[in-house]
This record gives sequence, structure tokens and C-alpha cells, in this order.
Amino acid sequence: MGLAAQAARSAGEETATAESGPWRITLDLPSYMPFMQHSQRRDLREKLYRVYISRASSGELNNKPLIERILELRQEQAKLLGYGSYAEISLAAKMAPSVEAVEKLLEELRQSSYDAAVNDLEALREFAVSKGETEELQHWDIPFWAERLREEKFDFNAEALRPYFPLEQVLSGLFDLSKRIFGVVITSADGEAPVWHPEVRYFQVADESGQPIAHFYLDPYSRPAEKRGGAWMNECISRAQVAGSSQLRLPVAYLVCNQTPPVDGKPSLMTFGEVETLFHEFGHGLQHMLTKVNYGKASGIRNVEWDAVELPSQFMENWCYHRPTLLSLGKHYETGEPLPEHYYQKLLAARTYMSGSVMLRQIHLSWVDLELHHRYQPGGSETAEDVRRRLAEQTMVLPPLPEDSFLCAFGHIFAGGYAAGYYSYKWAEVLSADAFAAFEEAGLEDEHTLAEVGHRFRETVLALGGSQHPMQVFRSFRGREPNTTALLRHNGLAA
Repeated sequence: MGLAAQAARSAGEETATAESGPWRITLDLPSYMPFMQHSQRRDLREKLYRVYISRASSGELNNKPLIERILELRQEQAKLLGYGSYAEISLAAKMAPSVEAVEKLLEELRQSSYDAAVNDLEALREFAVSKGETEELQHWDIPFWAERLREEKFDFNAEALRPYFPLEQVLSGLFDLSKRIFGVVITSADGEAPVWHPEVRYFQVADESGQPIAHFYLDPYSRPAEKRGGAWMNECISRAQVAGSSQLRLPVAYLVCNQTPPVDGKPSLMTFGEVETLFHEFGHGLQHMLTKVNYGKASGIRNVEWDAVELPSQFMENWCYHRPTLLSLGKHYETGEPLPEHYYQKLLAARTYMSGSVMLRQIHLSWVDLELHHRYQPGGSETAEDVRRRLAEQTMVLPPLPEDSFLCAFGHIFAGGYAAGYYSYKWAEVLSADAFAAFEEAGLEDEHTLAEVGHRFRETVLALGGSQHPMQVFRSFRGREPNTTALLRHNGLAA
């Protein structure tokens, strides 16, 4: 509410306050999602949801013709290059060997998650009815009732955790973890490099002897007027041996998030989801910064197959559920009180909450992306949206509304690098869960063993970059090829 009032003040409502408003709700996720989860005004949730799903689908900003044209051009490109489809071009440079291999994985995960997603929705319906809801649950009701059931089932409100996750404390815990398992020392280097905004931080990464090996920028806060949504890591400088000399150019990374900024004199207080996002992007940063490859085109994240590049990022998210790590991150910003043990236990239990629904959504998006880039014929009798609705019959429990134009805002595959590659999130999640299982098997409470496994992870997954095929890199770390066992177990979906 403080953020919504701050947005209202920025729009000219000088007297807006968190308590009495007025409040301005936008389609940026830090504004949209809390409203959908917490507003008791069902009519406004519906209004906001309908606007959100119809973004960029009408008037001058209608992306539908662009989608058809993009798919047409990609198909033309595939033919020119001698491929059967754009998906085949995409997979030629990825870890997955074929479209069939990806579809096999997606179907394996779909079968493990579909019934769980059906049960998730039925549980929400029963819960809503028990609380007096008389209307049939619609899309705009799901986030609201899911959050109410989460609160009742696990007895905590996600917003109530914010005071325990001030950004500075979270960074301190993250850097301590990096030292314990990877042997790197991270310190502030503010003022040593130019920045593009006063909120941007600069850090040095050194080995245990104090020798600098990398640097990174951190741009943590949401600035809707000048910064796109989401979170990402990108390379500023990649590690390389300077041609004709013995000089080594050290890597520099950009870590960019869109978390809640400081409000009304309080520090940036993070949701647990924002903590996970920071860990995720930091995982990407580690692969960029801890590389030992001296060839610029293959160092860090460069030349790493797209469906393997999420391995270190999703791997790092697992540490948010590691008790000593989480308790080092969570300390009340006013009192210094550590995150209460009961909150940790509830976070752990809540980790698998509606995991069937979450996984099914990712499978839906992955399959739509693959179908559009492998079998879809632009200009035919079926539109891209028709493809999505056909696949939704097997991959969505609630069918999309008639005006749902999600593809018009699916920037990942039309404006980003995930064309015929959105499945990469799930593929890499299998890798990351299996990699974290190596630490579990070694013993998460044994610091010495953790450091040993961490060293092996650093010397393979983080150090080798794009210099070797990712399956070879994974086998070097794990001693075998990956499987889905750990992922399904972590999500509570194991048979």
C-alpha cells in the first residue's frame, strides 16, 4: 500500500498515504501481484486481470500481426538454412538433442503435475466455499484464494516476512554463503566505477588470498518509468586474455532486479520471492565471474547452451531453503531479531504449495513455444492463439478467457532469446535440482564436506563456461547424466 501511495504521489496526488490513499495500481508486477493476492475487491481484481491479459493486443500497440510475421520469418530462415523448423535451429545450439527429447521431458513432467494441479484448484474451491465465497472461482480469484489458503495452511502472510529481509542483510548472508561454499570474498567497491543511477551498487569479488577476480554492479529496485520489469544478469565485461600480452581482463557483471524500493524512510524490505530472485540472478553472475576460461567467446556465460545456462541460477535458489543460510539472511531490520524458526518451517512446507499448478504453467508455456516454432504454419487456418488454446486443453486446468491475449506480452519468445527455448527453464531445473542433490547427499550440515562439493561445482559448472558441452560439464561434476528424481522430490511430486 505504501508503494501504491508512492506511485500515486508520483502521478500528482501529493497527499497520498499508505493508510488512506489514494493508491495507484499499475501493471508492473510489484504492484499487480500484491493487488491480485490481497485486494478483497473482487470487481477490481477482475478489472485488473482482464486488462493485464489483454496487454498489447489492440489499437496501435497490437502485437498479433507482429507475432505472425515473426513466426513467418523464422520459418523462412529455417528453410534457407536447411532445417525443418525454427525449433531445429534453436536446438542445434542447445544441450537438448532434439524436439522429441524435449517433448518427452515435458510429457514426463506433465504427467507428474497435471493431477496435482487439478487437486490444487479443487482445494482452493473448497476453501473459498468454506469462507463464504458463493461465486464460481475465476482466474482473478486464484491468486487471492491461493494466498488466503497459504496463510491459513502455513499460518503466515508473505508480506509479514518483509521486515526480516532488508536488502543489506540479505546481501550479507548471500556473500557469506559464497565464501563458505565457493571460497570467494565479496566486498563493496562503491565509487570505484561509474554508475547510471544513484541506487546502483558496485562490488569486488576476490579469492581467499584477497586477489580480485571479478566485479559486479547491482541495480536492485523497480523504476517503472525508465526500467523494464523482471530481473536479469548481463555481462559488462567478459574474462579474456588480451591478445598479444600476458594481461588478463577480469569479468564484470550486471545484476538487475525490480524489487520493492525503500519506502517512507524504511530500507528495501524484500519478499521471500524477491530474495529467491536475487539468489537466482547472482547464480548467473557467479558463472560469469568465476570462469577460468581465458577465451572471450567461451568464458563465463558465453557459448553456454541456452538450456544449460539456468543451471547455476536455479541451483542458487535452493540455498534459500537451507536453514543456516536462510537464518543468516533473515533478521528484523529494526530489532535485529533473527527470522523465527516457525517461519522457516512454514517456508519449507510452503515450498511445495501448489507446485503442481506452478509446474503445469511452465509446461504449458514451453509446449506453446515449441509448437509455434516447430509445427505451426503462419497464415494457415489456425492462428497462434488457436495453438495455445488447443494445447491448453492438456496443460491448463482453467481454460484461458476469450480475450486472453497472453502471447502478445510473451516477450521471452518474441522479444527475448527464448524462441523455441522456453523449455530451458524446466530442462535446467532438472540439472539444478540434481546438482543440489549432490550437496544434500554429502550432508548440508557438514561445512567441510559442503566446501569440498562446492569446490567441485566451482571448478566444473562455474569455471568451464562455454568451453565444453554442458553434458560433459555436468558429468564432470556429478559423475553421471542428470535425471528428474531430485526435481520431483523437491516439488513434492515424486511418486
